[in-house]
Amino acid sequence: MTVPQTEAELEKGLVEQLVSLGYDYISIRNEDGLLANFRQQLMLFNNIPSLSDREFNQILNQMQKGSIFEKAKTLREIMSYTKDNGETGYVSFLSKGNTKEEWCRNRYQVTQQITMEGKYQTRYDVTLLINGLPLVQIELKRRGLELKEAFEQTNRYERHSYSTGIGLFQYIQLFVISNGVNTKYYANNKIAARTFKQTFYWSDTSNRLITQLREFTYTFLDTCHLSKMLSKYIVLNQTHEILMVLRPYQFYAVEAIVDRVKNTDKYGYIWHTTGSGKTLTSFKASQILTGLPNIAKVVFVVDRKDLDYQTTKEFNGFSKGSIDGTANTKSLVKQFEDANTKLIVTTIQKLDVAIKKERYKKVMEQFQDKKLVFIFDECHRSQFGDTHQRIKKYFPASQLFGFTGTPIFAKNASVNQTGKHTTEELFVECLHKYVITDAIRDENVLKFSVEYINTVKKKEGIVDIEVEAIDTKEVMEAPQRLENIVDYIIANHNRKTHNREFTAMFCVPSIEVLITYYDLLKKKKDEGKHNLKIATIFSYRANEDDKEAKGFVMDDEELLDEPETLYKHSREKLDDYITDYNKMFGSNFSTKDSLSFYNYYNDISKKVKNKHIDILLVVNMFLTGFDSPALNTLYVDKNLKYHGLIQAYSRTNRILNELKSQGNIVCFRNLKPATDDAIALFSNKEAKSEIIMPPYEEFVKEFNLAVDDLLKIAPTVDSVTCLVDENEEFAFITAFRQLMRLKNKLEYFSQFDYADLAMDAQLFDDYKGKYLDLYDKVRTSQKTEKVSILEDVNFELELIHRDEINVAYILQLLAKLKGETPEEQVRLRKSIEDLMAGDVGLRSKRELIEQFINNNLLKIKDEEDVEKEFIKFWDEEKLLALKQLSLDENLDGEKLQKLIGNYLFTEKEPLRDDIIDIMNDRPSLKERKSVAERVLDKIKNYVDTFIEGM
Repeated sequence: MTVPQTEAELEKGLVEQLVSLGYDYISIRNEDGLLANFRQQLMLFNNIPSLSDREFNQILNQMQKGSIFEKAKTLREIMSYTKDNGETGYVSFLSKGNTKEEWCRNRYQVTQQITMEGKYQTRYDVTLLINGLPLVQIELKRRGLELKEAFEQTNRYERHSYSTGIGLFQYIQLFVISNGVNTKYYANNKIAARTFKQTFYWSDTSNRLITQLREFTYTFLDTCHLSKMLSKYIVLNQTHEILMVLRPYQFYAVEAIVDRVKNTDKYGYIWHTTGSGKTLTSFKASQILTGLPNIAKVVFVVDRKDLDYQTTKEFNGFSKGSIDGTANTKSLVKQFEDANTKLIVTTIQKLDVAIKKERYKKVMEQFQDKKLVFIFDECHRSQFGDTHQRIKKYFPASQLFGFTGTPIFAKNASVNQTGKHTTEELFVECLHKYVITDAIRDENVLKFSVEYINTVKKKEGIVDIEVEAIDTKEVMEAPQRLENIVDYIIANHNRKTHNREFTAMFCVPSIEVLITYYDLLKKKKDEGKHNLKIATIFSYRANEDDKEAKGFVMDDEELLDEPETLYKHSREKLDDYITDYNKMFGSNFSTKDSLSFYNYYNDISKKVKNKHIDILLVVNMFLTGFDSPALNTLYVDKNLKYHGLIQAYSRTNRILNELKSQGNIVCFRNLKPATDDAIALFSNKEAKSEIIMPPYEEFVKEFNLAVDDLLKIAPTVDSVTCLVDENEEFAFITAFRQLMRLKNKLEYFSQFDYADLAMDAQLFDDYKGKYLDLYDKVRTSQKTEKVSILEDVNFELELIHRDEINVAYILQLLAKLKGETPEEQVRLRKSIEDLMAGDVGLRSKRELIEQFINNNLLKIKDEEDVEKEFIKFWDEEKLLALKQLSLDENLDGEKLQKLIGNYLFTEKEPLRDDIIDIMNDRPSLKERKSVAERVLDKIKNYVDTFIEGM
C-alpha cells in the first residue's frame, strides 16, 4: 500500500526542484538572518561595494513605512539615501523593463521554515527571495486537505506576524498554496481585500489547467517567468489600493497582442467570455503597447458614452492619471495633438466625427501614416457599420484589435445596411480564446441554474417544455398570464435572492409589456402584498421591434438617445416611474433632456450594484455590458437567442462570495432550445452540463449522501461535544460545512422542501449550533494561544447569516413568551435559545438575553412592557460594560466613546495610534502592538455585543 506523501516530503521535493531551476538555497532561521541576507543581496544587485550600518538602517527605515499596497509601490521605485560621505546614493529592489534581459537580471534564492516572533511564533513553509526580499510565499498542506485551509493559514500569518519587526514579509507580492495535487496563486493584499474566490490556477495557452505542484513550479516559478509576472503582470489598482495579478488567459492574451504588434501589421481579436476581466486585460495590453517606441498612439474604443467614462475611471484606477476622458470630440483631437498623451479612451462615435469633420483635418491627417493601435471594446457591437470601415481607410498604417465575450459567426450574424458581417471578417484571427466552459471550470464565473416555468396551458398529453409551441402575442401578453408571473416573482423572490442579499433584473419583450408589469407590481405593493424596491428604465427606436423579432438583445446602451425618440405615452409613463424612483431615493431625475436621462441611467446602475434596488425591469437596457456581482437572478419573459441570450444570462454569474453559488435564470418562456443552441455555439454541444447547474433532484441526492457522511462522524448532536481531539473536530467541521454549501444551493430552488432531505430543519439547526460552538472555541483560543489545525479552517459563516433574525425579532418572541402557558413557554424558550445559538450575530448577545429572561422577564406584568424593560436593561448593561472596559485597560472614558462613535460612523477599524491615544498610561514601544491589538479586540467585542444587530 502506498503511504500518502507528507507535508514535509512535499516541501523537501519543492525546494530541490527550485534549486534545479536556478534558485540558490540559503538557510535563514529568523529575522536577523533575513536582514543580513537582504543587505548582502541589495549590495550585489545594485553593485554597491558596501553599505554601512547607518546607510542600511536609513533604507530599512524608509522600507518600514506604509501599507502592503504602499510597500508594493516602494518595491517598484528607486530609493535614495544619504551616504556616510554626504553624497546621495540610490538603490532599486526589482529589475523591470520591457525585455527579457531586464526582468531576468534579478537574483533568486529559496529558503524554508523561517521563524518569526509576532503575536505568536510562526514558521513559514517555503519563501522565495528576489534580491533578498521575500516576494513569494508558498504554503503547503498535505494531500487530501482543502486548499482553502492553506489560504486561511496565510491570512493567519498576516494577522500574527508578517508585520513583525522591520516588516519585510509585507513585501510579499504573490502567495502560492498547494496540497501537491492542486496549486493556486494570488496577489497579496490586506486581509479585508482577500477572498478565496480571487485565487487562480495557472494554465497553458490552450487553457489546460496546471494543478500539480511539480508542473506549476516548472512553468510559473521559473525564475524569468516569475520576474515577468512580478514586474509586468501585477497591476497596482490605485482606486481600491489593492494588487491585482493577471490570470493565465489574461497573460496569454496580452502577450499575443504585444507579439502581433511587435512582429506584424496584422489585426486580431480576443475571445474571452463575459465576466472574465476584459477591462484589466485590455488595460495591461494598452499600457505595454504605449511603451513601444514605434507606436504613436494607443486608442481604446468603446461604443457608448457611459463606457467611455467608466473605462477611463477604471484605467486611471489601474494607473493614476494614465488618461484623460474625452468629454467631446474637440478634447479627443487635443489628445491626438498632445505628444505626451499616448493612451486615449474614446467612443467610436467621437472618433468617427474626428475623422469626418473638416475642422479637425489638420490634426488628424498627421496620423494617417503613423502606426496607431486601436483596441475595440466588445467588438461585436457598432463596429459592424460604416464607421469601422472609415477608421480602417483613414488610418492605413494602423492595427485593429477587438475584445468580445460572444463573437459573431455566420450563424448568429444579423443584417444591417452594409450587409452581414462576422467578427473574423473584421478582425481576421482569434489570438486567444477563453470560453464560458473554461471560466466556469476555473471558478472565474458561476454556472447558471435555469428554471423553466410553464405559464400557458398546454394541450392534453404534452408534458415536455421542448414541444411547447404557443408563442403568440395574444397568449403571451394575456393579462392573467402576466399577473400569474408577477405573483410567482413575489412568492419566490426572497428564495432566489437569499432574502434579498442579492438583486434581480426582469427582461420583457416590449415597453408596452413592461408598463403592464410595472403597474401590476406597483398595485400589489400598494395593496401590501410585497415591499420590493422596483425600478425601470427604457427608451425606444422604430427598429426595436425588428431586432426583437429576431431574438437578439439590442445593445440598449445604443438606446441612450434623446428621450424625444420615445412615443408620447411611453415617455409619460417613464416620467411617472422616474417620479416613483425620485420619491424612493430623494432624487430629481426626469426625461426633460438627455443629460438628466443619462444621469438617471447612471444612478440606476449604481443603485443596482449597491443592492438598493430589488428588481430592475428592462426591455434591452442593462442586458449587455452591465457588471454587478450583487445581481444573481434574471427573470425572463422575452425571446432571446445566441449572443443576446448568453449576454443576458451573464449578468447573473459574476463571482462574489460563498453565498452566491450560481446565476439564477427563471424563464417564463420556452427558451430551452435557444439556450442549448447558444451554449453549443459559444462552447460546444457537450458543454451543457458544465454550464447549467444540475436539477434539484441531484442536489437532494448529494445532500443526503453528505448527511450519511456527517452521521458517521457524529451520530447525534450531543456526540459532537464528545469528539476526542482536533482531528475529529476538523472532520465534523468539514462534513457540516459541505452540508451548508449544499443547502445553500438547494434553497434557491422554488421546490425546496425539507421533506425531501435526510435531515429536517430542527436537526440541521441543532448541528449548526454545535458547529458554531467550535467556531467560538477557535475564535476564543486565537486570543490566548495558537490552535493547531482548527485555526486555519474557514467556517464560511456567510452561509449561516440570516437577516431576518435580530434582537427586535427576539423581543417579539419574548413578548409572546410572557403571555403563554407554562408548557408553551418551555417550547418557546427552547426555540429562542436555538435561534440565538444558530445565528452568528446573536451569539455574542446570548448570555445577556438569557440573563434578562432569567432575572427580569418574570417581573414584567404586561407583555407590552417587555421591549421597554429590555431596552432599559440593555442600556444599563452597555454602560456597565463600557465602564468595565475603561477600568480594565485604564482608558480615558470620553475618548473611548468618541473612538467607538467614529468607528461606527466610518466603518473603519481604529488605527493603532488612535487606540494608544485613548490610554491613560502609554505602553512602551515594544508593547504597543500587542496592547493595541488586545484593546481593539475588546472594542470590537463590545460593538458586536451591544450595538450590531440592535
